[in-house]
Amino acid sequence: MLMLGFAGFMGILKIILMAISAFGLFDAAFRREDAFRAADKQNKVFWLIILGIALVVSYLFSILSILPIAGAVASIVYIVDVRPALQQVGGGRGWGRRRGSSSDGPYGPWNGGR
Repeated sequence: MLMLGFAGFMGILKIILMAISAFGLFDAAFRREDAFRAADKQNKVFWLIILGIALVVSYLFSILSILPIAGAVASIVYIVDVRPALQQVGGGRGWGRRRGSSSDGPYGPWNGGR
């Protein structure tokens, strides 16, 4: 009974690690290449390779192995360090940013506020 609970917990942990790696991979894929250089982080291809390997390793190997743990560390580093730096530079699609209309100028709308 105890081993079934442990196996279930490890399965859930594996899914969470795969989700973190997949999120980082897709986020990096949609960022601009020049944003990585402007943020003084590695280049885009480097992060795509690292996060892709992390996703594959977390799928193929057991959580108790060192490789999925290293992949999780790489994914977490991307999410907490690289991604905020890229957002500050303005490289990417800006998930939560409000987009202005085409008539917006530097001080507000040019159409008289209509």
